[in-house]
Amino acid sequence: MKLYKVICFFFIAYCLLPTAYCFSQVKVNGVVKDKEKGEVLIGATVVLKGTTTGTVTNVDGKFELTVPQEPPFTLTVSYMGYVTQEFVVENPQDKLKFKLPAETVMLGDVKVVAKGLSERQKKSPLTIESMNIAAIKATPSADFYEGLGHLKGVDLTCASIGFKVINTRGFNSTSPVRSLQIIDGVDNQSPGLNFSLGNFLGASELDVLNVDLVVGASSAFYGPNAFNGVISMTSKSPFVHPGLSAMTKVGERGLFESSIRWAQVFKNKEGKDKFAYKFNLFWLSVNDWEADNMDPTEESVGKDNWGGYDAVNRYGDENLDETTDLRDEEFPFLPGLGIWYRDGYREVDLVDYDTRNIKIGTALHYKIKPELEFIYAFNFGTGTTVYQGDNRYSLKDILFFQNRLEIKKEDKFFIRAYATQEDAGNSYDAVFTAFLLQDAAKDNIPDVDKIYHWSTDYSTYWTQNIRPKIENLPGYPDMTLWECLFWALKKDSCVEQAHKVMQLYPDSLILWHQEARDLANSGISPDGHDHGYFNRLIPGTDEFKSAFNEITSKPLSQGGTKIIDNSALYHVHGEYIFNPEFMDIVVGGNFRSYTPKSQGTIFSDTGDVKITNKEFGFYTGLEKKILKEKLILNLTSRIDKNENFDYLLSPAASAVFSHNNNHIRLSFSSAIRNPTLADQYLYYNVGRAILIGNLNGFDSLVTISSLFDFFGSQSPDTLNYFNVDPIQPEKVKSIEIGYRTTLFNRLYLDASYYYSFYRDFIGYKLGIDLDYDSLTKIPTYIQAYRVAANASDMVTTQGFSIGANYYFNDYFSLNGNYSWNVLNKKDSLDPIIPAFNTPEHKYNLGISGNDINIKIGALKLKHWGFSINYKWVKGFLFEGSPQFTGFVPTYDMLDVQINKHVPAIKTTFKLGASNVLNNKKFQVYGGPRIGRLAYFSVLVEI
Repeated sequence: MKLYKVICFFFIAYCLLPTAYCFSQVKVNGVVKDKEKGEVLIGATVVLKGTTTGTVTNVDGKFELTVPQEPPFTLTVSYMGYVTQEFVVENPQDKLKFKLPAETVMLGDVKVVAKGLSERQKKSPLTIESMNIAAIKATPSADFYEGLGHLKGVDLTCASIGFKVINTRGFNSTSPVRSLQIIDGVDNQSPGLNFSLGNFLGASELDVLNVDLVVGASSAFYGPNAFNGVISMTSKSPFVHPGLSAMTKVGERGLFESSIRWAQVFKNKEGKDKFAYKFNLFWLSVNDWEADNMDPTEESVGKDNWGGYDAVNRYGDENLDETTDLRDEEFPFLPGLGIWYRDGYREVDLVDYDTRNIKIGTALHYKIKPELEFIYAFNFGTGTTVYQGDNRYSLKDILFFQNRLEIKKEDKFFIRAYATQEDAGNSYDAVFTAFLLQDAAKDNIPDVDKIYHWSTDYSTYWTQNIRPKIENLPGYPDMTLWECLFWALKKDSCVEQAHKVMQLYPDSLILWHQEARDLANSGISPDGHDHGYFNRLIPGTDEFKSAFNEITSKPLSQGGTKIIDNSALYHVHGEYIFNPEFMDIVVGGNFRSYTPKSQGTIFSDTGDVKITNKEFGFYTGLEKKILKEKLILNLTSRIDKNENFDYLLSPAASAVFSHNNNHIRLSFSSAIRNPTLADQYLYYNVGRAILIGNLNGFDSLVTISSLFDFFGSQSPDTLNYFNVDPIQPEKVKSIEIGYRTTLFNRLYLDASYYYSFYRDFIGYKLGIDLDYDSLTKIPTYIQAYRVAANASDMVTTQGFSIGANYYFNDYFSLNGNYSWNVLNKKDSLDPIIPAFNTPEHKYNLGISGNDINIKIGALKLKHWGFSINYKWVKGFLFEGSPQFTGFVPTYDMLDVQINKHVPAIKTTFKLGASNVLNNKKFQVYGGPRIGRLAYFSVLVEI
């Protein structure tokens, strides 16, 4: 809390700075209204033509603007859904009244109002889904980022309240390396993980101007890793959006969220906007959803197994020793033992579910000239949440720092440089922690220095104490030892009879297995002696807490599970737009450097080894408008080079035809994804295997199945060796056709179809590095590896999506969208091809009302709003790690909100709930069941 108090102190001091210098200056005042209905337009933009000097209207539609030049001058007034107008001001002393006509399309005598559709959406060669300020405020979800899941073609995966993943067009993952998230052009990825942690370290809702979600392959437009899509957020400029905004939100699960934004503009002696700054502070605390799925994993036996089973969210109960599976050899020496599992530890005993998130953002804007702006921005994020990758991880006290310098001339050029640094804090691997807690009491697998271990204690107790009880069951086969030695003649009948008898006494078998488990969990061996082991560590006890703290506070290299990550990335990007008469030309380039630092706990940067990874790229784009600007032709090409891989080209071409509000687009695009730092440099020893990157390839690894054959035969001829080629970038090419139009009364329709070709998918191969004695054939060295590798086969995907918005009675709208996505593996059995993890069918249906002013009988409704969204997702197979692979059942969710705006106090009250019916459903296998989250918020905007 000390950090929080310091933040508040500096913020208060910041706000008490002198508000402005007093200059002799010319001011203009006015109001902006709807031309037809005369209603004020809140948030309309008023800008001095040819400059970035501007402001927005307040809740009364009024504005005040200092103009740094003598009249006459021209003001450009714009508002989404309305025709942008230019007004010449002759006398600044006049009370200005600007009226904007709505964008309309005449269909006979029917008028259609084009609300909420940006020109970028209409005419972009790519599929773009957008969320503007109004949509952000009106989302019924608990936060705007979750509200992106209501957009067409978008998959939202919630691994925890603090960690939500946005994905499009398949190959979904809780590690979204195939999607790019940028804020004001800055990559928001974690430098070590190489993907963004949702909005956990992103922008505060109060500072978000709009979100554009670019769907599909788009490296030619956004650079490497824009493989499946781009989430592009734009923040509010302090020059255009000055003033104070504050929001507090409370709700279920102890939800408390508070944010504040302050922006201020300073003018020079001539009355021109010269300097502006903004400050954002965000605080979130909430009790996270608990991952408590006790269903068996796909590799486990069922719940009815006498010796237990491996549950999805119970870790350490995996069957890791092949000697604990004696179902085929159990009779007559170990009848009823079968396969048995350790108790394991539930996730709730291993992670911190008290999600906390603090975000601080500040920016300084200086106008070198009216049209030329310099920006310095700093963002900081910290907090605790749960992340799901190959394992489940507690991201605890992580730190994230970002600095940006930029100089730009709007729609002409920019030069941007930024640096991102992170510190994993006290984060740790929850699954591996469970295994080490088990070993802290008693090893699971035999060790040459130890006579006893958990599995042998279990089976020894069974032999000595349980076998006689089973043999005395009525009807159990009676066989002498001599008969056992030659049991092959009687095996089938005897085994069948034995199982039939034991099936009659399931309660007794379960009880006897519990006896064996109690003995194995104790510090005493079956012979009754103390061999230096400890009793199983029970959650909640001092012994458990002590061992847990010791394990999670030591890095992997020292026998613990703490993750050390002090990685950084540095990026420089420049772009210039030429505007000759015959076409628009864009040229640009960027350079990036990664410096991963994990002290050997994640990457192979042990000792004096230091890792760096550099890449650069150049691009150019040509845009030509013909047929009186009805047809826009676009050709873009980009070339990228990572120091460890060859040059790669990402071309794109498109044509967009517009006529009478009909927009048809046809595009070809491509994308690449460079292997992540983990794909290249990972060295993560989890005890049972080493997860390793693959820059140089691997020779002579042994398949796991042939290793088991070797154990049985002792013949080297059974060993099957294979090689793994060095890792290479992924590639995709996509063809898309789209259509947007206006139909009937007030209906907007948007549809698109795509077909994509994927090559060189990055996954992994499993293999064993083996040495054995040439005479005895006994292994002298065995090490399992999981090696990053490319798929050899090409696969294709295709999909279709359609969305519709219907506006009626001036205040209300109906909306709906449907998406279809499928994977075509062409009969490929290549196990490297990553999981599609995407429902074939999904849709959203919604209704909303905005700024409602109507009279129903004696009841007057003024400045009310609401929105309701119903989401349906067809069940699908989610393939993650072996522990987290399973079927996500079909689910639906209903989000609702109602709000009331009170202009007199410039405040909006909002009451809502995501998943209001509390349908507790999985969105990712291995994650929690997501239930209802009701909330109440108060937003003040001055």
